[in-house]
Amino acid sequence: MRHLQILTLACCMLSAAVLANPKATVTIHDGEQQHRFEVEVVATPESRSQGLMYRSELPEDAGMLFVFERAAEVAFWMRNTFIPLDMIFIDRHGRIVRIHPQAQPHDDTLISSGQPVTHVLEINGGLAAELGIESGQRMTISWPDPAPSHSE
Repeated sequence: MRHLQILTLACCMLSAAVLANPKATVTIHDGEQQHRFEVEVVATPESRSQGLMYRSELPEDAGMLFVFERAAEVAFWMRNTFIPLDMIFIDRHGRIVRIHPQAQPHDDTLISSGQPVTHVLEINGGLAAELGIESGQRMTISWPDPAPSHSE
């Protein structure tokens, strides 16, 4: 019984953490086309470390945006992540500098940005190629009022 209570509490805490992430709209500008994603924004060490772990699905027009206070080379893994993801690495100017397609669930291999970035957008695996999202394209973020700070 005690184990069930602990598991229930852990699930409630995880659900609360998921719901607490601020929302924004990310737009990838591809010439005349635009691709919009409704994203959860993770900008604290705690929320970034959770990421999309333990999620069983991600709507096609959704994603998660990792925001870093300073440009730095970053690395991700797929431990405890159940769905394949495209990782889109974005520099401080909003330019896509690298895309890692189809990161595989449960893989502990580090996936590096390869250069300093300030944002990483995770979307469903294979979607970047399907939509024609490529390095060099630009990203903009539309924040609901008021925009969250990095300290949230």
